[in-house]
Amino acid sequence: MKAAGVVVEYNPLHNGHVHHLRETRKATGADVIIAAMSGNFLQRGEPAFLGKWERAELALRSGADLVFELPYRFATAQASEFAEGAVTILSAAGCSSFCFGSEDGDILAFEQAADLIGKHRDRYESDVRRLVRTGMSYPAALSGAYSALPQPDGVPAADLTRPNNILGYHYLRASRELGTGMKAYTIGRSGSGHHDLAPDAGTGIMSATGIRRVVLSAGTMDGITGAVPPATAAALQRWREAGRPFGSWDEFWPLLRYSIIREGSGKLARIAEMSEGFENRIFGAAAEAASFPGFMERLKTKRYTWTRIQRLLTHILCGMEWEDYRSLRSPRYLRLLGMTPDGRQYLNENKKTLGLPLVTRAAASDDPMLRADIRAADIYWLGIGGRGPGSDYRTPPILIGD
Repeated sequence: MKAAGVVVEYNPLHNGHVHHLRETRKATGADVIIAAMSGNFLQRGEPAFLGKWERAELALRSGADLVFELPYRFATAQASEFAEGAVTILSAAGCSSFCFGSEDGDILAFEQAADLIGKHRDRYESDVRRLVRTGMSYPAALSGAYSALPQPDGVPAADLTRPNNILGYHYLRASRELGTGMKAYTIGRSGSGHHDLAPDAGTGIMSATGIRRVVLSAGTMDGITGAVPPATAAALQRWREAGRPFGSWDEFWPLLRYSIIREGSGKLARIAEMSEGFENRIFGAAAEAASFPGFMERLKTKRYTWTRIQRLLTHILCGMEWEDYRSLRSPRYLRLLGMTPDGRQYLNENKKTLGLPLVTRAAASDDPMLRADIRAADIYWLGIGGRGPGSDYRTPPILIGD
């Protein structure tokens, strides 16, 4: 069976994601679609709106056949490491291709960008370092250094100021550097942009950001029913009826604030991605701020993006220290969250040739990567309520459609 991979968060899954899954199958000719999906904390440094098990089920009901969890170490990392972790999982799962959504929608543009940066690697990396030293944020420095490279005639290189294009470039670069041999495809995003809060007038597709905003502000799902598949609307309604708050930093603020004050600035200095001295700023802001937005306003600087700060806060909340962060350089397993009958058949046919050990049930382990995943899940449920600590040990992979 031929497999194609996708990298997803589904926060939450909407009609644009369904379009991506459908077009991925069509473009690649795959028999099964394998998703590498972030767990309960996401790449932009925020708690997931719905838990990973709920989002895995939505993926399986919407076109994916296998869902593997992207370990916490990579799910909450900057774009390059996020991409390396996800591409490693898709390659280990036996994918012959992968497909990502992008603003450009032309794979040749991404290949041109990868070729351009590869040709001028020393200049590019030197310019990034120079721009960061001027106080520019890292993403802005990457974009500035890229824009300064001599653009060749012919196919234009991808616009790396756009959020999905940035990730797409990193997927392609990671696949090349890891030597996966997977063929890359991209599907142009339909409808609203990544940060748009209203549905696109032509397609009716709304961004995940817009969907979250509507759900949080309304008492019903009426405002999103045309933008999400029925399974997503039903999952969101069940979550609300169960009395659970949707994942957000506002919900986790008391737990985060407690963690910061308990640790103190000395211990905070050991947290992954902490820059020297910033722990003092965090500790002082936590002591003064009464709300998460007020806390963030005290932390913002020109050099630190909102996303970078949120990732750092996620590491504080989940206890990820530099020692483990630096040692966990590559995924160590394929953690199965769910499958369809076709996905199960694929695993049965290929389990002896998978590139990483298959984990179908979590168990007590000395592996710091798996411990970090379990700890993140436990902390998520402490903030949300519901499944409770230890739920990952009790939850089997989801099987849909049998």
